[in-house]
Amino acid sequence: MEDLNVVDGINNAGSWLIRNQALLLSYAVNIVAAIAIIIIGMIVARIISNGVNKVLRTRGIDATVADFLSALVRYGVIAFTLIAALGRVGVQTASVIAVLGAAGLAIGLALQGSLANLAAGVLLVTFRPFRTGEFVDLGGVMGTVLNVQIFSTTMRSADGKIVVVPNGKIIAGNIINYSREPVRRNEFTIGVAYDADVDEVKQLLREVVEADSRVLKDRGIQIGLNELAASSLNFVVRCWSNSSDLQDVYWDLMANFKKALDNKGIGIPYPQMDVHLHQTKAPQEQVSVE
Repeated sequence: MEDLNVVDGINNAGSWLIRNQALLLSYAVNIVAAIAIIIIGMIVARIISNGVNKVLRTRGIDATVADFLSALVRYGVIAFTLIAALGRVGVQTASVIAVLGAAGLAIGLALQGSLANLAAGVLLVTFRPFRTGEFVDLGGVMGTVLNVQIFSTTMRSADGKIVVVPNGKIIAGNIINYSREPVRRNEFTIGVAYDADVDEVKQLLREVVEADSRVLKDRGIQIGLNELAASSLNFVVRCWSNSSDLQDVYWDLMANFKKALDNKGIGIPYPQMDVHLHQTKAPQEQVSVE
């Protein structure tokens, strides 16, 4: 009896295969085609990803950003490949795309701050307003750039602190790069007493500046009386030097200005106030006579 049941089952299965031969053949073709689409899609994704990575690195894009963008392109191609493969086997891809779109929207809203920092990081690395090793002011935060990452930029401040600044804040604010130009200008404000001779002071300040070999003479030296202040005549001195010498030149010239003015007996005043006392007679007391 059991043998008869097995034979009947085999016969029924054979009959079903014969009746549905065309359908099974169609499914087999679709499954093979879907597998072929996935394999070809994986190969194409790898080729495109490697090509994007190579182009970005050739253009000088940071390796971290190049790897991230190339991986993003690769996964995007793979996602389209999987959707095409599902459509080949008969899955309604419209609903899959709708689910993926809703999930992407939810993730984007949840990570909008991080995505903004990501986009800002890509812009910073692409346009390079600053590079590693440069001294910059990023929205009021000053320091030497250590590295520029996808979401943030790491800096070392002048007093040795490590500062991590989100890239979104950097893009939204002002970027001041102190290291990009090879030469920069120093500006001094020198105050002298009102009884000093203006021409003598200008000549003396010029001699001090010209005596410093680090000052770039071909860039020009500007010296002029800038302000008649409350307690002093304020002169402005402007001169150029290499960016690497800027701070040392400033300190040395300030000390030399003081020494030169002292040697000539020209005073450097400080804020002062004249107080005049006026003595008044005390009112006489009236004596009443009763």
